Amino acid sequence: MWPAFLDALLLQSGYNAALVAVGAALLGIAAGSGGTFLFLRKRALVSDAVAHATLPGVGLAFIVMVALGGDGRDLLGLLLGSAITAWIGLVLVEWMARRTRLAEDAAIGAVLSVFFGFGIVLLTVIQTMSAGRQAGLESFLLGATAGMLFQDAVVIAVGGALAVATVYLLRRPMTLVAFDPDYAAAYGFNVKRIDLVMMGLVMAVTVIGLKLVGLILVVAMLIIPPVTARFWTDRTDGVIWIAGILGGVSGYVGAALSASAPSIPTGPIIVLVCFGLFTFSILFAPGRGVLAAVIRHQRFQVRVHRRQGLLALAHGEPIFDPLTITVLRRSKLIRRDRVATEAGRAQAAKALRDEKRWEVARRVYHDEAISGRYDGLTPIETVLTPDEIAAIDREIGGPTTVGGAV
Repeated sequence: MWPAFLDALLLQSGYNAALVAVGAALLGIAAGSGGTFLFLRKRALVSDAVAHATLPGVGLAFIVMVALGGDGRDLLGLLLGSAITAWIGLVLVEWMARRTRLAEDAAIGAVLSVFFGFGIVLLTVIQTMSAGRQAGLESFLLGATAGMLFQDAVVIAVGGALAVATVYLLRRPMTLVAFDPDYAAAYGFNVKRIDLVMMGLVMAVTVIGLKLVGLILVVAMLIIPPVTARFWTDRTDGVIWIAGILGGVSGYVGAALSASAPSIPTGPIIVLVCFGLFTFSILFAPGRGVLAAVIRHQRFQVRVHRRQGLLALAHGEPIFDPLTITVLRRSKLIRRDRVATEAGRAQAAKALRDEKRWEVARRVYHDEAISGRYDGLTPIETVLTPDEIAAIDREIGGPTTVGGAV
């Protein structure tokens, strides 16, 4: 399988496999970057409603094209029909959320279920038509790439490029609306219109992704890459472009895996690759990953035990906690017989003096920004200036004495 996978990655597995890989990568870039604002706006479920609302449009477009004398399978016509019903579903969600007492999640549930049910009914009707027995429209549920043509890849490429261009041009106002719509309105932006642009962007990505991953799985392409990107950066621009890269990599690698093992469906494997990147990020991202959180917690524990040990040394109190003893020994602050070293006595004296300094600082400075920063671990030098510390030291008096034995 590995040689076949490498051939697919290098676009050497045939014309159709190369088309699918390129199309999936372009779709992933558009979905990842476009879905970022949906994620930041906390409206991830809207994409689910939009995706399910495309199904009736596919069925109606097929019926109309057959009635006009066509074979009903033209991708552009099917996507146009899905876009119309997706937009109707989106407008209905917005209207119900704004004009009725229904919460947005209830409106999404209503639109999602009704449109999807109507779409299934249409697919059933189409199968009974003389021209629809081999329609194959059920492939829009989970995606189907085996019959992708060059013009299909062009549609996906053009639609993805337009979506990315829209994200780039409108990223500032959309970011502002996503974080603080009231401030955006006060700043002069039309929040409702920008919201509709965001949703239109999601609708466009959903429609062009129907051929590759289907309406059920395209939601994952819109949501998982931005969520994954959030683990790697705190900046909105960073989330947008990292999400686009992750979506593109997921699409490309997933398509290559599917090409190397023809029995594996393309859409689901793309989503699984996307989830694999999410799992890696949640575990190993340097700022927000689980491993980084465990390391920060361990370092915090070491700092706490070191501080407690130094204060115990300063007061000449015995130390019984094994972890505290281990931390002090590794820092060469105590010997094996638990007697403070010269460095240990010096640092214990400073720790005790800092405690007294904080007591005076809280009494002198009635500032929550100062007193609130005291956690027993924050060095006073990072909060107060040298002149302020010198004034506190003059009020404290002479040097602090430290006991030598534990």
